[in-house]
Amino acid sequence: MLVLVAPGQGAQTPGFLTPWLDLPGAADRVAAWSDAVGLDLVHYGTKADADEIRDTSVAQPLLVAAGILSAAALGAVTPGAVAGHSVGEITAAAFAGVLDDTAALTLVRRRGLAMAEAAAITETGMSALLGGDPETSVAHLEKLGLTPANINGAGQIVAAGTLEQLAALAEDKPEGVRKVVPLKVAGAFHTHHMAPAVDALAEAAKELSANDPKVAYVSNKDGQAVATGAEVLERLVGQVANPVRWDLCMETFKELGVTALLEVCPGGTLTGLAKRALPGVKTLALKTPDDLDAARELIAEHSA
Repeated sequence: MLVLVAPGQGAQTPGFLTPWLDLPGAADRVAAWSDAVGLDLVHYGTKADADEIRDTSVAQPLLVAAGILSAAALGAVTPGAVAGHSVGEITAAAFAGVLDDTAALTLVRRRGLAMAEAAAITETGMSALLGGDPETSVAHLEKLGLTPANINGAGQIVAAGTLEQLAALAEDKPEGVRKVVPLKVAGAFHTHHMAPAVDALAEAAKELSANDPKVAYVSNKDGQAVATGAEVLERLVGQVANPVRWDLCMETFKELGVTALLEVCPGGTLTGLAKRALPGVKTLALKTPDDLDAARELIAEHSA
């Protein structure tokens, strides 16, 4: 069984969209999305520097656009399940037919703006902990006043909080943690610091029409498959201020019988986690259009 997944914020790099815009119709499609959301996605995906695309209000629509564009380049795909990490859940909602492409981009634009406004209230950030025992690490984070915002499995937890709290973490790592790596994000996402964004996103969601998922849609909240479009939207709203449980998503992939995992552009992060947590599962990350042929072969071999 094939699982199609979409990465979250921090996966973006300068110019990563450039080769994708050479595909037939791609530049026109992204230009139309840019007009729809009032953001020049072509510029930010091709010419902007790392600091510009670190901006939450830019990074999030850019990632969703790239994910939808790269998945469309694959042609017809029938995965057994879809999921996304953090903002990637909106990309996954498009894959599952819950939202059409324009609705997904409209929602993520509102999400990015609301989260950027929330992040501006207090200087916050996120850091990844590599290695260590999860229970030990979580207890240590709570002692420092930090939130385990992403529990990703495969020995990785992402801590979120104020810059002072993160500095304290860098000086005082939990026992067994090999490394603490600051992430290229501009706020403490999936924590109480994002509470102001929840109301704004709830208002945006009221304007959208959601269809029930056409394939299993695995949620970050608890790793469970969600059956209705209304519940997908409800979870997308609450998700911004609550932890991402990617570890539980991968457990559900196992239960569903996953044999292959394909990560859309800008792929790499989730396939890396899968290689460690899902041994025996074939993985492939779409980084450039050069990866499309191999991806199509994987799809043909593992699709339902």
